[in-house]
Amino acid sequence: MSDAQQRIDEMVKSSEVLLFMKGNANFPMCGFSGRAIQILKACGVDPKDVKTVDVLGDEGIRQGIKEYSNWPTIPQLYVKGEFVGGADIMMEMYEKGELQQMLGQPAA
Repeated sequence: MSDAQQRIDEMVKSSEVLLFMKGNANFPMCGFSGRAIQILKACGVDPKDVKTVDVLGDEGIRQGIKEYSNWPTIPQLYVKGEFVGGADIMMEMYEKGELQQMLGQPAA
C-alpha cells in the first residue's frame, strides 16, 4: 500500500462521515462536490460534522482515492468506513430514504 493509500485508509477508518471532494464544504470547487454537500445538508447532517478532504491540494490523494475505492470520479462519500458512492449515487439513495437511514437521520 502506497503512502497515499495508507493516509486514505486511516482517514476513512477514523471518520464517521468523510467526503473526498474538490474544495471544501464552505467553498466547493465543482458542481458535483457542491451537490454532494447539499445532499448531506438535506439529510440533516451539519456540514461541521462532515470531514472533507480537498483532493485538489494533494495529487497523491486525488489519484489514490480512485484506486482505493475502485471508483473513477470525485466526490466520494464514506460513512462509518464504508464507501457509499459519488453525487449521483448519493442522490438516488437520498430520494429512497436510504442515505438518511445510513447517516442515522430520519427520512424527510
